[in-house]
Parts: sequence; structure tokens; C-alpha cells
Amino acid sequence: METIRLMLDTTAISAFFRGHEEINQHVSSADELHVNPIVIGELLAGFGLGKREQKNREILDEFLSSARVQIIEIDAETSERYATIFGHLRRGGNPVPTNDLWIAASAMQYGLKMVTMDRHYLNIPQIITIYCEP
Repeated sequence: METIRLMLDTTAISAFFRGHEEINQHVSSADELHVNPIVIGELLAGFGLGKREQKNREILDEFLSSARVQIIEIDAETSERYATIFGHLRRGGNPVPTNDLWIAASAMQYGLKMVTMDRHYLNIPQIITIYCEP
């Protein structure tokens, strides 16, 4: 049986925390969940702008402490993958936000399926994207 290994972007984790049914099904079925440090940074920045920062941090900390969740590293190989994706998208005229390029580069590097609610990941052929409607 194939191990289900998923990368969650910021939209997916946020939706999971809000109880989004389709995202929750993907998370529940996964053997491994992977998070890029950029996603954590985006979440923390959003928490800091809200009125429930401490509560949201506690929810995130509990999620990250799960044995199924791994925070992946960004390294020189990730940078190579970033450059590949960036070049492909630039030549095709399909811009993607910089942070999402780094997240996609991590998914590519580690061979992970990307779970997201952002359509622009569908323009990145170097990764397998599981797009969920908001």
C-alpha cells in the first residue's frame, strides 16, 4: 500500500483549523503531513494581526506536535527547485507569489503532494496539486 505523504500550504492548514470538510478528509487519510517553515511564518504573521493570537498559536503548536507532522528543511537543493519552478513560470507568463514558489519547491524536492486552496499551484507542473474549493 502506498504511503500518503502530503504538503500543506497556509490555506490548507487554515482551512483544516476551521473544519473544512474536504481538507479534513485529506489530512485524516495522510500517513505523513509536511509543513514548510514559510507556511509557519505566514500563519504566525496572520495570528499576530488577529484577536486570537495566543489561542491560534496553541492550536498550531498542538498540530505541529503530532507524530504525523514534520517540518521540512529549506536548503540549497530547495533553492535549485525554486529556480526551476520560477524559470518555468516566468517563461510561461504565470506568476505565483514568491512564498508559494518556495512552498512548491519544497513539495517538489521531497516528492510530496500539495494540498491547497490556491489555484495558482495548478500552474506548476513540477508538483502534484490537490486543489480544494474554498
